[in-house]
Amino acid sequence: MNVTEALNARISIRAFKPDPLPEMLVREILDVARYAPSGGNLQPWKVIAVSGAERDAVVALAKANLPGTEDDRPVYPANLWEPYRSRRYKLGEDMYALLGIPREDKSARLMHLMQNFEFFGAPVGLFFVIEKAMGHGQWAHMGMFMQSVALAAIERGVGSCMQEAWARMRIPLAAHFALPETEMIYCGMALGYADETKPVNALRSDRAGVEDFTTFKGF
Repeated sequence: MNVTEALNARISIRAFKPDPLPEMLVREILDVARYAPSGGNLQPWKVIAVSGAERDAVVALAKANLPGTEDDRPVYPANLWEPYRSRRYKLGEDMYALLGIPREDKSARLMHLMQNFEFFGAPVGLFFVIEKAMGHGQWAHMGMFMQSVALAAIERGVGSCMQEAWARMRIPLAAHFALPETEMIYCGMALGYADETKPVNALRSDRAGVEDFTTFKGF
């Protein structure tokens, strides 16, 4: 699998098989991803990987603290504007259509969202940790690292779902993992084998064309 194939194959998996991932395979994925770009070679990321009883403990923690709270670093800006609002709306509608959940069934939609906090059934959860004092550049580098994890995983037949929903659990997670005051959870990632029998895993989000986001000059 080359880079283009990996980029085309990577999607957010929202239904996983229960099959376990060996620690050696998770280590291998992270070993490849550590070569992600990092300005000044700061490598501002830390990872907490949970499986088995540790994963179950985190899931129980989330359920006890739902719906959670957003801090001063919310997932989305308030009053999202165009074209971003429409993009987010369409993704949601496409996903719920595959799930067969109509707009008026608010409880079913909420129940699906809550599956974020069960890693959508994935056997492994990753939490990405960063120093609070780091700036926007280092947060971007964290994103590059996360993308590298997802691509290294798909090359090995392992699916992933980047889960910013876990940002609502930053406070209880920090206490659970005994993080120092200087560190915070950025988000989580579900890691495991995709259940290809689930319609939701057919979801592929629409993407804007190159001409929509690029201005070419001097060519």
